[in-house]
Amino acid sequence: MADIPADLDWTRAAPDDAEGPGPWIEVAFGPGDLVYLRETSDPENVVTTTRKKWDAFVLGVQAGEFDHFAELDGQAPEES
Repeated sequence: MADIPADLDWTRAAPDDAEGPGPWIEVAFGPGDLVYLRETSDPENVVTTTRKKWDAFVLGVQAGEFDHFAELDGQAPEES
């Protein structure tokens, strides 16, 4: 396991009006082109990836490539 820098600036991925501790995902961009991810309910469990892989993931989310994993209002998303 790679050492996790102590001085990372974690950003919580939650709606602006979200209250309470979550759980939420937090993201931090570190040295060496690394990206760190953790859940607020388990901050010691950190996943590390590269900036290139993170950027590809974000583009996939924006393109809807992972929508089939989500449920909207208790209903599975419609197939297109």
